[in-house]
Amino acid sequence: MKIYFHASNRKRPQEAFQELSKLYGHHPIEGADVIVVLGGDGAMLRALHEFTDISLPIYGLNLGTLGFLLNEYKKKNLIDRISKAHKHEIHPLKMVATDIHGKIHEHIAYNEVSLLRQTHSSAKIMIFVNGEVRMPLLVCDGIMLSSPVGSTAYNSSAAGPIIPLSANILPLTPISAFRPRRWAGALLPNTSLVRFEIINSSERPVSASADANEIRDIVSVDICEARELSSILLFDPENHLEERIYQEQFAP
Repeated sequence: MKIYFHASNRKRPQEAFQELSKLYGHHPIEGADVIVVLGGDGAMLRALHEFTDISLPIYGLNLGTLGFLLNEYKKKNLIDRISKAHKHEIHPLKMVATDIHGKIHEHIAYNEVSLLRQTHSSAKIMIFVNGEVRMPLLVCDGIMLSSPVGSTAYNSSAAGPIIPLSANILPLTPISAFRPRRWAGALLPNTSLVRFEIINSSERPVSASADANEIRDIVSVDICEARELSSILLFDPENHLEERIYQEQFAP
């Protein structure tokens, strides 16, 4: 098995990179069988973006804090662990945002696409699903559409539901909704086309972020699941991704 190691720039992952490269070899990505990410969830998210167009499975070793998308860091038996790992195919979201100057920005998001107010003024947003107006006015700090994997991240912190991988559902979650006051969001089929239009964007500016890519002063955002793009994540059988999502759902 030929491994391409991808390590974050922090000290501990760089030390692990040097050690594991000597033990297992570090091969050019063009001839590799698997990508091993060394770092935390941020490093894994950056790797997913960097290697979207490369059809290699990705196995993460956690050298960060939570490590939700990675496996426990161990030096021994790495090739055997990778060989026995469970595979999970994930699809990112595709965001097409238009700013106040008419410029169009396209990005993908493996976690979520989020809209946030840029000033003290609350955002006013109109929500469309599949071309139909579903909410003519949402007054809020922001709103997000998450992938199932991303539902455990920012979405969960905003009191959105955690979604099983096999549910084929995308959670739409408001951030501090003021009107409608008690609106908790919606669960949408993953085939949905979601559009946000900003009301009075000049006085109530809003930004849009697809993971780490932020666009300021937007007027509209269109989002769908990019089924044509996929990544394969590898997890140890005793703590695979579906089990981790169960653990998040029933966390005390």
